[in-house]
Amino acid sequence: MGLWQAIGTADSALMSMKPLTNSRVAVRLPGPRPLVALAALLLAACAGTPLPPWPSQQARVVPPPRSAPADAPQAGTAEQDAGAIGAAVVPAQELPAPAPLESPAVAALFPDPPVRYDTPGLQPDRRSWTTNAELAQWLEGLSRSTSGNMRVELLRAGKTQNDLPLLALALGEARDGRTLTGNGRPTVLLVGQQHGDEPASSEALLVIARELSQGLLAPMLQRINVIIVARANPDGADSGAHATADGTDLARDHLALQTPEARAIAQLVRDYRPAVVTDVHEYPVQALATPMGELLPAQDVLVQGANTANVPEFIGKATREWYLQPLLQSLQGQGLTQEWQYALSDAGEGLTATAGDTTPESLHNLAALGNAVGLSLASRGGAALERAHAQRRVHSLVVALTSVLKSTAERSADLLQVQSFVARDIASHACQGMLTVQAAPAVAEHQLRLLDATSGELRPVQVRWISSQALRPELERPRPCGYWFTQDSIAAERLGLLGLQVMRVAEEGSILAESFAGPAGGPPGSHQPLRMSIDAPAGSHYVGMNQPLANVAAAALEPSTAFSYQARGILPNTPGASARVLNNPSLVFEVSE
Repeated sequence: MGLWQAIGTADSALMSMKPLTNSRVAVRLPGPRPLVALAALLLAACAGTPLPPWPSQQARVVPPPRSAPADAPQAGTAEQDAGAIGAAVVPAQELPAPAPLESPAVAALFPDPPVRYDTPGLQPDRRSWTTNAELAQWLEGLSRSTSGNMRVELLRAGKTQNDLPLLALALGEARDGRTLTGNGRPTVLLVGQQHGDEPASSEALLVIARELSQGLLAPMLQRINVIIVARANPDGADSGAHATADGTDLARDHLALQTPEARAIAQLVRDYRPAVVTDVHEYPVQALATPMGELLPAQDVLVQGANTANVPEFIGKATREWYLQPLLQSLQGQGLTQEWQYALSDAGEGLTATAGDTTPESLHNLAALGNAVGLSLASRGGAALERAHAQRRVHSLVVALTSVLKSTAERSADLLQVQSFVARDIASHACQGMLTVQAAPAVAEHQLRLLDATSGELRPVQVRWISSQALRPELERPRPCGYWFTQDSIAAERLGLLGLQVMRVAEEGSILAESFAGPAGGPPGSHQPLRMSIDAPAGSHYVGMNQPLANVAAAALEPSTAFSYQARGILPNTPGASARVLNNPSLVFEVSE
């Protein structure tokens, strides 16, 4: 039986699992429905799902670079592949001037591609990247290109801390008066420049926006919708700062939602329910002093799929097989080097590479807990390179993003089917099974290709590899029926922004619950459970685990972690202020307005 046949068979078993709606009546959560045998069947079917051929010569839209870093596979010539996205083929040029930290030998390994992108920030002799005003003008111009059933809408998603507009572009087909959320197609959310000192991510998304609205990528909108936030941190872009105006790392604020920028993105996710979410970054190029001399990262692009505890297994498999495999092949086919995302360090005991992020605070990891494919892409760049290799940095991201969009278009129906099944399956597991509260990355040996900072020699180096791709549970607990917390409007509001159903208790009632004493974020197992009967007063809140976003609720409300709402100060970290609910509570809830 194929994956989609198996999922179709499962639908009848899950049709009765509906999200709990607010009503002024006593409501008892549905009892558990065993799905162990079904899960085994689905996993076996998924393993046999064939991948589409990649890349097809007919689908190639971005020509390969004229030359590539050492040891990278070579692609065809520029003449064979002319017709790049948003770019014109240009004759061979002199190599760009090396960045301050680069030797001429290193700079020679990263020549400009045989195409030239022409966003405002990439114009000849330009000394600055696209400004916020230019970005707004670019997006406004694209929004006026709507024709026929095609919709290109400029969204004012919110305001930054410095009162700058946070803009998004929504692209898709709207037939018979239906909005993008009702046209039956998966939506891709692309978010760039969460860090103000990663400008190539924004420039690449401006190129993608234009090509979707009026260029070579426009036919994809017959099968998918796309939401583009080209610059998520306008304040940081203005000042060249990594963080937001108040010093927050926006890329780590998507669970706590402490900044208006993160809240604006959360509202887009809630309203448009993307099936694919992609973080677009640059990674910093910095030399690391080692006994072998100073070494530099050698890769054009670092990639990562979502890797955090409790990602649904089918979402993980779809990410690896339908997205990461063709993405890596696409980059390789264009002569661009790639590796899993990593940060290199040397504590005196050999080189260590920490690969990926395991917390649910990043946008791509949180998206996977919300039953979407989560991806992170980072080009070689950052503040240290200033404007060096600007065209190549943008080109590498355009190639990667085109692959993500193409994979979604090819798998649009399959993706919606997986997302629908996983949502029903997650909602059916309240009060049963185990929940991973804390997980640790696996440690192994890995060979990295690094550059000698002086000679440009490519060196294979064995490193200690701390990988988020293979997580091992450190702390597990029985999956609760839900979470209860006291009268805290901020927590309720933020959970609502994350798309969760938060119910307000109308009449006092009793619940069986447990809480954990001790500071949040301590060693696994250091927090002892306190089981108790709680009289939940009117005005307190309940978040049930019988909803599709139950894993998001657990990430925010499960006590003891360093990223929980208790640890972040959004909820009081004291016994009796919040608790895990162990039974199906018979409570009366207020009617939603």
